Amino acid sequence: MVWFWVTLVIVVILAIVLFFMSVKIVKQYERGVVLRFGRLHSVRDPGIRFIIPIVDVMTKVSLRIVTVPIQSQGIITRDNVSVGVSAVAYYRIVDPVKSVIAIENVRSAIDQIAQTTLRKVVGQHHLDETLAETAKLNINIREILDVVTVEWGAQVTLVELKDILLPDSMKRAMARQAEAEREKRAKIIAAEGEALAAAKLGVASDTMMSHPLALQLRTLQTLVEVGVDKNTLVVFPAPLMHSISEVTNFIDREAATAQVRGGAGLAGS
Repeated sequence: MVWFWVTLVIVVILAIVLFFMSVKIVKQYERGVVLRFGRLHSVRDPGIRFIIPIVDVMTKVSLRIVTVPIQSQGIITRDNVSVGVSAVAYYRIVDPVKSVIAIENVRSAIDQIAQTTLRKVVGQHHLDETLAETAKLNINIREILDVVTVEWGAQVTLVELKDILLPDSMKRAMARQAEAEREKRAKIIAAEGEALAAAKLGVASDTMMSHPLALQLRTLQTLVEVGVDKNTLVVFPAPLMHSISEVTNFIDREAATAQVRGGAGLAGS
């Protein structure tokens, strides 16, 4: 009788253990790949799923997007400049069966192939292209990775260059180049300003030549502007020949007036 109860307890315990071994919970973002006696049997959807203990083996595969940081790679560009480039890749599993059967570790494999692809793509471009056309490089790397990872049941959704490290000598050379470029633009802008100012001054001088009073008004305005500084003495140059002509005309007018008055006095006497 004792042996019966002992056997019953052992059977119950084994039944409970086997029950828990057969129950599998597949999350919403997962798929369960079941191998029966080592051969592919089925793919289980999310929820509570039952398998045959010992006979079946379930591998859960996540379908969420996975981030893979790509360590900085020492790369020599096409124009023989040594740079360090780091990036980040995003991928997700689109075929759970291939991700389990075709490759042992998808994440590690994508990390390694991404490093070699990054060196290959960046090494085919000049430094200026690498710095200015990062979007184009990202697309090229992603397309190359997609061709390889499709056999692994994975899809690379995005690749982004994260950081580009330049040697100090190259940084100094680029700084000098940028400074020279800014100086060139500044000189061009200053020259264009001088040309526009000269054109406007020519138009103003033509206007003053056609209107003599405008020159006099401008002279008076300049005197007012100079007087703002509270100077005690202002020496202002004036057109010499014009001044002499004005003085001569004044003397002639005064002499003519004196003659007229003299003639009128003699006639009265």
